[in-house]
This record gives sequence, C-alpha cells and structure tokens, in this order.
Amino acid sequence: MKYGIMGLAACLAVLLIAVTAPALVSEASLPERVWQHEEATPAQACPREEDGGLCSYLPIVEIDTGGVEIPGRSLIGDDGLPLNTLAEDGQKTIAARMRVIGGDCSAYHHQGDAPDVESAIRIRIRGNSSRNFDKPSYAIRLVTDGGENNPQSLMGMDAHHEWVLHGPWLDKTALRNYLFYNLSGEIMGYAPNVRYCELVVDGAYQGLYLLTESITAGRDGARLQLNKTAKRSVFTGYLLRLDHRNKYSEDIRSFTGYTLLNADSSLEIMYPGHSNRDGALEEEIRQDFSAFEKALYSYDYDRSDYGYRAWVDVDSFVDYFIINEVTLNTDAGLYSTYVYKDVNGLLQMCVWDFNNACDNYFEDQMGYRFFFMPWRLWYWMMVKDEDFTDRIISRYRELRQNILSDENLDRRIDGIEAFLEPALVRNDARWGDVSAQASTLLNPPERNLTSRGAAIGQLKGFLFNRCKWLDAHIETLRQYSAASRVKKFNEVND
Repeated sequence: MKYGIMGLAACLAVLLIAVTAPALVSEASLPERVWQHEEATPAQACPREEDGGLCSYLPIVEIDTGGVEIPGRSLIGDDGLPLNTLAEDGQKTIAARMRVIGGDCSAYHHQGDAPDVESAIRIRIRGNSSRNFDKPSYAIRLVTDGGENNPQSLMGMDAHHEWVLHGPWLDKTALRNYLFYNLSGEIMGYAPNVRYCELVVDGAYQGLYLLTESITAGRDGARLQLNKTAKRSVFTGYLLRLDHRNKYSEDIRSFTGYTLLNADSSLEIMYPGHSNRDGALEEEIRQDFSAFEKALYSYDYDRSDYGYRAWVDVDSFVDYFIINEVTLNTDAGLYSTYVYKDVNGLLQMCVWDFNNACDNYFEDQMGYRFFFMPWRLWYWMMVKDEDFTDRIISRYRELRQNILSDENLDRRIDGIEAFLEPALVRNDARWGDVSAQASTLLNPPERNLTSRGAAIGQLKGFLFNRCKWLDAHIETLRQYSAASRVKKFNEVND
C-alpha cells in the first residue's frame, strides 16, 4: 500500500487536492444531525413491564463474556506511570459476543428479543480517570469469528468496527456528551454520532449507556475523510491524539514536543493504525505535523502563504475554540484532544469528552468569568493573529442567534431529560440514588449534588451565566492579538 502525506510539498498538495477535490464533502452537504431524543417513542406504557424483565424504547445492548472479567482497570506501575490490567492471556481485550436489540425508539425492546445486529467482539474498559469509576465505560471492536474487523451499522450510525460504550457516572445529568457532541455536529464539519441505550452484561442489567462513534476513518466516507483511492494508489491523511502520558504512550515527539508540550501529555498517531504504517510513515507524519507547528511559531505565523493558515482549516479551529470555551471544557487542547489531516490536505479539530465540562471538573470549582482556550496548545499562537480572533468573535455572535442560544440550549436539555426519565429510573435502581453515585469525586465536597434535578439546574445555570458573560466580553479576545502584545512576533515585514 502506498501512502502519501498531503501537504508535505506544495507540488504534492496541489496534485492531491486536484485529484480529490470532486470527493470533498462541504459542510452544506453533510447529513442532518440525528438527535435521538427527538425520535418518536411509544405513547403507551410498556405492555410487558409487569413481567419484571427489561422493557425499553431505547435500544438494548447485550454482552456475553462467558463470565470472564473485562480488563482495563487502572493501576500504578513501579515507574509511577499508570498502567491497565490485562486479561489472563496478557491481552488488553477479551473475546465476547454482542447483541444489539432495536435500531430506533419507535417501539419497545425487550431483553432476549431477536437482535438487529449480532457480532463477536473484543472488549476492554476504557478512559483515563474514569477507568476506575464504579460504572465503567468500554471500548469495543466488532470482529468476525475469525478475528477480522467486522464493520456494522449500529442504531442508524455509520458502519464501523470500533465503538465506545460510555457509562455516565461523573456527569450526574447523564447528558453532557450527548448534548455537546450533537451541538458540535451542527456547528462543525464532523463530531462523533451518539445514541443512548441500556446495557446488559452476562445477564445483569448495567444501566444507561451512550453508544459513541470512535474518532477514526471509515468506509465510504463514514466518520473522518482520511483516505482516498485514486489511480491505483491510496492517499491518506492522519489522525493524532493529545492525551495523558502512560506506560503505553508512543509519543511522536513533534516540534511542540520539544518546546511547549505538557510533560504529562503525549501526542500519538491514531490513524493509520499500527498494521497500516511503518517507521518511515510515522516519521513522515511527525515531520509533516512539525512543519505546521514551525510555521505557527515562526515570525511569519500570520501570513497566509507561509504561516499556519496554509496548513489548517481555520473554520474548524475557530469552531473548536468556541465549543470548548463556551462549555469551559478544561481538557481541550491538553488531553482528549484530536487533530486530523483529511483528504483536502488541511488540519482540522474534532471534539471529544465533555465529562468535565460546565464546572464538572474534579479538582476545583471553575468560575465562568475568564477565557482559557487562548492558553491552550496551538491556540496560544493563533489568537495573536487579529484575523483569527475576529473570526472567533463573529462566529460566536452568529451561533448565539441559533444553535447556542439560551432558548435552544434550554429546549434541548429539557427534551433530553424527559426522554431519559424511564431509563434513568432503572439506572438508579441499579447504581443507587443520585446522591450515592460519584458522591465524593468533586472537590470541594459540597459540589457533589444529591439529585438529578439539582444537576440539571447546575448545568443550565452554568451555561446561561457563561454565555451571558461571553456575550459581554467576547470582544476582549482582541487583547491577545493587540499590536503591543504581539509586537515581538511581527518584526519581520513582507
């Protein structure tokens, strides 16, 4: 297989863009975002509820491990770095089978009904701090009986073999990821699709879960546009993840890795996967991304021909800034941060993980009267460009008229809460009432809310106060690109 990293040289970039231009997907042509909670649900109560079995208009996911413990809980190694428990055979995952009952919410589904999709899987516990939550989240790979990838469409989402089952625990509203992935999907070119479901493992009910697309490339344009076949060659982009460093990290040590990168963070290649890349390709990706960073940190950083704008989809970086600034998603640009180069040869951002957003951060209460994204990796330089800050301000004003308006946020939250109510009753019967769930994780202790109503009220209150403050202060972002502040970066004239 022949790989070419777009943007490595001007002539190659021009050639590849010419080849792939007809296949590019514009934001205007993207499919309408599916909000599962707005689908039709049965008007009557479940006729089989009296049987005592699980009866839900949410899809039901059944996983059978044969009684084998699912690996992935976190431990601290002798070197002080986190490591994850492994299966008895030393593998990170175990073999299991998964059945998905129901593709939409138009009818009631029951445990044991004929599945819409059934597949062998490999499964492990996933996450960073969340690995040790009482209610874990899982990474799932659909495979054939022979162990090959087995892409399937689940609950109406694009067919793929890699999925995440997110178990809301720290977020007592149970809706942060669903809400903000979907809002992001209406704002940006791509954000992971999500569907609520209820999970049963080895016959035992495990509560409400959120089935989430993993961030990667897929067949026929599914998920990210990271490869394109043309003239008997495969041209590929790449996907990088900035996240917590651990025993398994494979940091590519890009240009930023030697300068500004947090010592606790690691920048890793997520696509192409290990089986589809070699050392030469890894070095090509490292050099390509480093070339972008060198342009960003150069005297020419704000020039359209030599600066960062020649390397990035500016609209994508602007939208990512706004979404994470509005939600005060403090991991953004530090951990759980995805950046990719797709078939058009430009770097773009992809949102991930809003568990800590909207003042749900572990260590301390977060106020809402400040900016934090201007201090995050890459954005630290981009906001020095007056054009970039102007675009943030203009785009924020635009989004506040519709997608991020108080009315739309309030309507969405109320609708999701009502939609989830029956499933949350069952979830809380499994895990204890809300006061017992994640009851000591937030500091100071009084932040650990004891009812779901209080959690919803906290989320709404934060969002409305945050947006009100941003409405009044968004123009002050221009301070980061003021001539007096960035003079030392603008000493070279054309």
